Amino acid sequence: MKTFIHTFILVCFLSSAHVVKAQQSDSPIYDRSEDLITNTDTIPDYRSKENKLKLTGTVYLSDGVTPAKGVILFIEQPDENGDFDLRRSGDQRYVFHRSWVKTDEDGKYTFYTFVPGNDRRYNQMQQIFPIIKEPSKSEVQLESLLFNDDPLLTERCRKRLAKRGGKERILNTRTVDGMLVAQKDIVLPNTEVAQ
Repeated sequence: MKTFIHTFILVCFLSSAHVVKAQQSDSPIYDRSEDLITNTDTIPDYRSKENKLKLTGTVYLSDGVTPAKGVILFIEQPDENGDFDLRRSGDQRYVFHRSWVKTDEDGKYTFYTFVPGNDRRYNQMQQIFPIIKEPSKSEVQLESLLFNDDPLLTERCRKRLAKRGGKERILNTRTVDGMLVAQKDIVLPNTEVAQ
């Protein structure tokens, strides 16, 4: 009986450890508890930045019409100099300028962030890197968001993006009440597997 109890406890322990490991991922989208995420968030250091940006939009299901409720959208970006501010929490490294939102009933979201800088050493454009996750599905890395007025976004780059259907990656900003505003609607990729 004692052996049975010890075996039962060991099996329960190993089973629970396996479940926890299966829920973990290397993706930074899981670094914040889902119940703490709302449809609006502010990136660290936002108040101290000059080129403040309100990035807002609607996430739609793959039909492009139906608003997608409860979708998590994560962004990370370099600072105003084009450098990634890497921090450490225990053994984990992460990008400091990052943020999470979860779409509301109407699929709406808003980030308060800033326009990232160019890394001219490596000829890197101004970019925001998004990851999206639908409820009960795996996360999907979206193409980076670019800025229409980025000096490194040359005519040649624009033509290449147009050939690949990537023009929707380019954010057009306008100034509203002294702040840059960009509208970015997202259509979820169709991840259904044909049978």
